[in-house]
Amino acid sequence: MNVYFDNAATTQLDPEVLDAMLPLLQTHYGNPSSIHGPGRQVRAAIENARKTVAHLINAAPAEIVFTSGGTEADNYAACGTVRPLGLRHGITSKLEHHAVLHTMQALEKSGQLQLSYLRHDERGRLDLAHLEELLATNPRTFVSLMHANNEIGNLNDLTAIGEICARHQAVFHTDTVQTMGHYKHDVQQLPVDFLVGSAHKFHGPKGIGFLYRRAGQTVDALIQGGSQERNQRAGTENVYGIVGLAKALEIAYRDMADHQRHIQGLKDRFIAKLQAEIEGVEFNGTSAEGDQSLYTVLSVSLPPSAFNEMLLFNLDISHVAVSGGSACTSGANAGSHVLSALGCDPARGTIRFSMSKYNTAEEVDYAVAQLAKIYQKRRVLS
Repeated sequence: MNVYFDNAATTQLDPEVLDAMLPLLQTHYGNPSSIHGPGRQVRAAIENARKTVAHLINAAPAEIVFTSGGTEADNYAACGTVRPLGLRHGITSKLEHHAVLHTMQALEKSGQLQLSYLRHDERGRLDLAHLEELLATNPRTFVSLMHANNEIGNLNDLTAIGEICARHQAVFHTDTVQTMGHYKHDVQQLPVDFLVGSAHKFHGPKGIGFLYRRAGQTVDALIQGGSQERNQRAGTENVYGIVGLAKALEIAYRDMADHQRHIQGLKDRFIAKLQAEIEGVEFNGTSAEGDQSLYTVLSVSLPPSAFNEMLLFNLDISHVAVSGGSACTSGANAGSHVLSALGCDPARGTIRFSMSKYNTAEEVDYAVAQLAKIYQKRRVLS
């Protein structure tokens, strides 16, 4: 059996999405900036996709800017906002994805921002009282805090964070890459200025994402050289990617309730099976706690063992594809700035199981059985 439990890194392309993309690859190949018929046809496909995305998150089409993915969208929000708004202070946390953390640190290094890190507890729960304190002494701040952590699955309260930011006239950007397509986002209800989506996290194509930019926010273009995306992002558009993104998000919203039930059931099964099969298993952050965590992610902390160093490799040999955390790191817990910030025991191994609508209960059972074999071997050797 071949099992794929690394859906937080990327997901399988939905066949419906491929069907929507194929005409843009095969027959509708005009340049959307051209004024002739084939160009206008492709331009219409882009604008229809923009309207679809905007409708799904309850935004205006003009508030959607298509990007190459979540990392570019995060960079665009941070780097494009600081200068025109004259912001001198930034707030983030040490648990953020590197797309945010490294961008904010680069802005500090260049002298554009003074950076503050929000406190959190040993399980990664943010201290919102500290956010209030920081904003009280630093008005007009750029705040970037993610919705769900990509490594440990912790969910943050966007409404509470946004309301604090609004009271202090702070600009609030949230990386919603892991939750877009898995939860419904209504920007008329959420007090956010920027949020982000990346198609390959919800069964769309790689290399395409979007930034929601609330109307009235002044943002400098990140890429110069053309008038595409209303002068906000130069370069010929990734047309088939844009169409694929819109179709993938449409499917995600259409089937979300069923997928949530299915995937949460798989996660609950994982937790029960792991606790039954592996003595001393624990879970990082709030990963195993219902509505406090992203239902697609389970971060598993395994007992100290000499086998932990080769844990992901041994599972791969058994045809179980998982990660230790972010796709940017390797090894069972090597290089994870998130686990380091939480003070996790480096002797323990970490596996991130991340699930999708295509996974099954049989795959959960197989993955746990293969992991249990590794630890049974450890007991025999010891």
